[in-house]
Amino acid sequence: MTSKVPAGRRVVVEVPATTANLGPGFDTLGLALSVYDQLMVTASDEPGVRVEVHGVGAGEVPTDERNLVAQAILRVFTEVGEEPPGLDLVARNTIPHGRGLGSSGAAVVSGIVAAKGLLEGVVDLDGDRLLGIATAMEGHPDNVAPALFGGLTIAWTGQDGPQHKRLLPHRSVSPLVLVPEQTMSTALARSLQPEHVPHADAIFNVSRSTLLIAALIQSPELLSTATEDRLHQSYRASAMPETDRLITLLRAAGHAAVVSGAGPSILVLASDPSQRLAAADLVMANAEQRWSALLPAVDIKGATLETHQASLRAHS
Repeated sequence: MTSKVPAGRRVVVEVPATTANLGPGFDTLGLALSVYDQLMVTASDEPGVRVEVHGVGAGEVPTDERNLVAQAILRVFTEVGEEPPGLDLVARNTIPHGRGLGSSGAAVVSGIVAAKGLLEGVVDLDGDRLLGIATAMEGHPDNVAPALFGGLTIAWTGQDGPQHKRLLPHRSVSPLVLVPEQTMSTALARSLQPEHVPHADAIFNVSRSTLLIAALIQSPELLSTATEDRLHQSYRASAMPETDRLITLLRAAGHAAVVSGAGPSILVLASDPSQRLAAADLVMANAEQRWSALLPAVDIKGATLETHQASLRAHS
């Protein structure tokens, strides 16, 4: 079976980092950040998959069909029943791996959006279809939804599969991400979660996650209270004691600090830029290990796609 994708067709995809949970919104809330991975994919007459990685992950991630981005591209072709062409991938990554900033979700989204571009004129893939495929690969939609659509997203799964609602945070919301040198396994973080939580804790998180939506889009002065959590962070604290200690320190100083995704990075949702600088200074003055501070904006575009004609030739 010959691929319907013409050799030489090239797509360029840019996908933002994401931070999930935001404190109380476990597996539901996510925010896109202006830290990006870029992917260029060129369809080839030569069978197989070849991957070139620059930046984060270079020399560490697979460079053939086992690469997560390549797996996502091939998954889309399988889902729609089309034969993939040979694939030449060039990935330029800046999203830290294993630090709670949605790197695996970004890889999945990069691949499915690239597949959408390659299949242009062959199969039409809308946002809901892409979200469904991405969620099936990632296991939950809280990172892939903001990576796809940008902004603040509420994600859930209903009878029609994964769904999302995109919102735009208040203009004064200023994220700070503090990234340690060590990594954290998402699988390990999830294994520390109990199967059941106290009824009072569930009610507590419902109130805080509801309040958090209001704080993020209308009343940033409520962010410190709105980011309180009893469902997941305390259970994972033993696996990242330095993260837990610094979050306690930040919150005592009035900063809306939470674990970013599965950790071990820390997210601070400041209500103005000067507040996040004060939070960064506090961590740098009290950290026992090396941390770096990222000062991203909220990304409102999500994944972007450029499709180039087949007459263009690949370059690295």
